[in-house]
Amino acid sequence: MAVLQLEDGSIYTNIGAIASQLAVLNIEIDRLPTNENPTIQELLAQDILNVTEKQQILTAFKTEFAYFKRISGCQWCDLKVLQPGSQQIYALMTQSNRTHTHADAEVIHILAGECVFGFVYANGSQIQLMLQAADYIKVPANTEHWFYLTPLLYLKAVQYYTTAQGWIPQYTNRKVTIQN
Repeated sequence: MAVLQLEDGSIYTNIGAIASQLAVLNIEIDRLPTNENPTIQELLAQDILNVTEKQQILTAFKTEFAYFKRISGCQWCDLKVLQPGSQQIYALMTQSNRTHTHADAEVIHILAGECVFGFVYANGSQIQLMLQAADYIKVPANTEHWFYLTPLLYLKAVQYYTTAQGWIPQYTNRKVTIQN
């Protein structure tokens, strides 16, 4: 269940109310059905996945990939597996929480765990959005934002890509002022 925090401390948990707040930034949010296959659920519960297991999960979500390909032009997807000890977690924790943009839209479907996206409105005010399993978000290209894991340090998510270069962050160096 997504939770949106405004700079004034207001909290939204209703997906419709959250979508309304994010619409100003052209950000899309929704909940997608989870895959109830027991094998997939077991894989999502594992800390470490090998390449075959990752592919098994991605195959289970091929309908979602076809949808994002059709509506957003996504060409491929990747399963991000982040937990303490994973190879990507240090870089993620030291870089992605800096304000940045991407040349392409950022499309992410959370399968397990949780993360936080922060956004900057045109007037400079900031908001934070915690996403959990089954939440999906599409952040338009060139939208200033930041990203970090919650203290759980646990996330499994499918990221959808249109181009390889489109996901390279362009840092804006804006100070994050909203308090957790």
